[in-house]
Parts: sequence; C-alpha cells; structure tokens
Amino acid sequence: MTTVVIVGAGPTGLTLACGLARQGVAVRVIERAAEFHRGSRGKTLNPRSLEVLADLGLRERLVAAGRTHLPFRKYFAGEFVNETEPFAGASPSGDVPYPASLWLPQTRVERLLRERLAEFGVTVELATELVDFTQNGAGVEIRLADGGRFSAEYLVACDGGRSTVRKLLGIPFVGDGDPEPVMVCGDVEVEGLDPGAWHQWFGPQGVFMLCPFEGSRRWQLQASPETDADGRAVAPSLESFQRLAALHTGRPDLRLTDATWLSTWRVNVRVAERYRQGRVLLAGDCAHVHPTAGGLGMNTGIQDAWNLAWKLGYVLRGLAAPALLDTYQEERLPIAAWTLDVTTAGMTAVTEGIGTPGIGVEAGRVGDLTGLSLGYRWSRLATDRLDGPLRAGDRAPDGVCPGPDGEPGRLFDRFAGDHFTLLGFGPSTRPALTELPGHVRPVPLDDPDGDTRRAYGITGDALVLVRPDHHIALTAPATGREDVLGYLAALR
Repeated sequence: MTTVVIVGAGPTGLTLACGLARQGVAVRVIERAAEFHRGSRGKTLNPRSLEVLADLGLRERLVAAGRTHLPFRKYFAGEFVNETEPFAGASPSGDVPYPASLWLPQTRVERLLRERLAEFGVTVELATELVDFTQNGAGVEIRLADGGRFSAEYLVACDGGRSTVRKLLGIPFVGDGDPEPVMVCGDVEVEGLDPGAWHQWFGPQGVFMLCPFEGSRRWQLQASPETDADGRAVAPSLESFQRLAALHTGRPDLRLTDATWLSTWRVNVRVAERYRQGRVLLAGDCAHVHPTAGGLGMNTGIQDAWNLAWKLGYVLRGLAAPALLDTYQEERLPIAAWTLDVTTAGMTAVTEGIGTPGIGVEAGRVGDLTGLSLGYRWSRLATDRLDGPLRAGDRAPDGVCPGPDGEPGRLFDRFAGDHFTLLGFGPSTRPALTELPGHVRPVPLDDPDGDTRRAYGITGDALVLVRPDHHIALTAPATGREDVLGYLAALR
C-alpha cells in the first residue's frame, strides 16, 4: 500500500514528496493536468526556501538556474524615474548563507524538484485526477476519475486554491476576494528591452511590468488589464499585451512576441479553517491564498511542506506519535495569518502608489522578505531551559563547524538530513552527547572564535537541540542530557 499520496505536483507537493521519499516513505504524487505547467508563475525563492531546498540537495542546481540580483527599473508615465535593487550589497555571513532571493521561474523550480524526486525513485503521475476519497482510522481510500482506486495511510492535498480535496472535506476557506481580474499575466519574448532589469511602468493608467529570466528569452508580463468600451477587462492575448505595452511605455520599438501562459489574476485572501482532518492534511495554496506582494506564495507553500515532511515521516517511521501532526497546523496556521495580513497591506500600498512617480513593487515590501525571522516560539514543540536572545522555535543559524575528521565545515552541513542535531557548546557538554537515539546527531562545538556562540546567544556551556527542519527544539544547560531525552521521549 502507498504510505502517503500527495495530490498536486507544484512546489509544495514536490518538496513534501522529496522530504518523505528521502526518509524511505513510500510516496505517490498524482497530478490532474495532462502535462507539466509551462508558465512562469512564481518567480523568486527567498533565503529561507533556499535553505530548505539546499538541504534537499538542490543548492548548486538552483544557483546555476537563477540569478541573485535583479535591479528594479522604474518609469512613470513612460519616463525613467529611478533604479533600485532590494538586495544590493547583500553577501553571505556566518549565520546566513543565502542573504538574497533567487530569481527564477516556478517552472524551473518544479523541474529541479522533479529531477530530485526521481533520484529517490518517484515520478509524478500526470493525468491522474482524484475525484473522491473516504477515510477511517487505518487509512484513506482514493478514487480516481478513470475508475481506479488505491489506498494510502495519509493523503496530503497540495492541489491549489480551488482544491478538490479541501472541498470534499467541507473545510471552510475563510476570507474574501474580488471576482474581477486586477491583473493580466503571461510569458512573452521581448525585443528592444535590456534584460538586465525588471522594468516597471507605473502611472495614472495603471501598471505594466516585464521581468526577464536568466538564460532564457522569456519574460514575465504583469499588467493592469485592458478594458473594453463597457469597462470590462479584456481577456489576455498577444495583441492586448502589445497594445498595453504601447500605452504604458510610449515606445513603438518595443515588440512582444510568442505569448504563452495567458492568465488573469484576481485578489483572493483566504485561509483554510483547519489544516488536518483525520488522515488528510492541507498544504500550500490549498490551505491559504493571498496577494502577490512580497513574492511569498511559492515560498510559503515550500515551507509548509518542510514543516510537515519530517513530522509525517517521523510518525510513519515510528519515531513519533500521530499527535505530532497536530503541531503542523499549530505552527503553520499563524504563519499563514501573518502572510495574509502583510501581503494585503503590501498590495494596498502598491495600489495606492500607482499614481506616484518612483513607486514600484517595492512599495509592497513585507516585513521580512527573507523568511529567516519566522519561527514557532508559541509551539508546544518549543522548550527553553535557558534564557537568551535566540529561543526555542526560532530558525537555527548556520555557523562554522568542523566535520568529524576536523575538516572545514558548516552547521548546515551537519543539519542536512532527517535527524535531530544536538549541539554541545563547550567541553562540559561532552557527556550529554553520548549514547543518543539513532535519529539524533551529536555535534560538539568548541567555537574558539565565538562566532557561532554569538549567533546562538550562548555565553556559557549549553545544549541546543535542533529539529530536522532547522528550528530550535530545546535549549538546556550543559548537564541537561535528561531534558534532551525527555523531549524526544515526549514525541512518542
């Protein structure tokens, strides 16, 4: 029997599938579409998502596929105003290896994740549509559109804002939206424009933006929709895109060709009332949808999957009780609420600034573009036995950490995988690092320069237990071995 079936092969579903397959969980990914998406859609991975995907083994492939710096070139009423770059001057530091977002289309992210998933022996099943399911205490029975049936222990819905699974469960999708499109989108080729910047035309007539992609002739177009004589939005098309380009840029030499992924975007701000119902869980856009400000959509879904993957894997591997799955909603639902709030405020700021020279998408900047400050201090999985600036629930920073043989290394190298990591700061912690359960990796830290101590806020000898998703589980004194073992035992 399949252990976990994932419905939907976007970034959320693929990240979850990789995280489970790496643990040896038998996973099946089904996708209703007959072919993989070709449209760019999301276009940035923030630093926290880069940490996640690097842990899954995709660091080099992602860096080769995207770009880390992209200037925003802004115009008003067709005239150049200024150029800015949100991550100008950002460089890696001891505790933050990825200080800037990576620009690349969602299609490339999905392709790289599918390649990684295939390395674990799993391929996406296209043209495979779930139409119904039933569940009981032992598992879930899935029925497909072609009449096929199969069973799984758990089902995870990653099937987007119009989720079939969520609707079948009857889980309310709380919030509101605008039935009229506020933006048209598409992928085009562009002649006559410098591909070294994201070009943003704002003005009294609305917005027109063209964003290039590294190593490609394709650009992503986003614009206020063209309207007809009755004020209704015109369906996106190459002809409409070309008219919008002329209207906003005033440049007759700017030529658009080969329009694909023609789409409209409507404002929807909604969140699922709950993320789990029995053996069925929701993740990504299936659980929450929000405005595009800050580029958080794909990133929030990836980080949902990262939170859920280790927990579901631990339950299935017998390392934790099923109650651990309740902490998925406990931790991720407040993050979704924060995301809805900040992206709504950001979209309002952009909309209100359209008629102001120099305003661009930066007006919609959210409180944390990086995702590095988001944590779970409120979670039942966060336990502090020490006081300090870094608390249980926070993201665990990177830092210098020699390998087992003394070779140069980083903490993130030691975190990589599906184990807990017990950091022992100082020599008096050494007894606590011995005879640990097999899913806990001990890492002694002498840290002569003190950089890692400063990143963790550790002043004396201490223990820090780090979860498989790189969040701090427990802080304890150097003699707190029993605290560590008690924490791990409580998961069962």
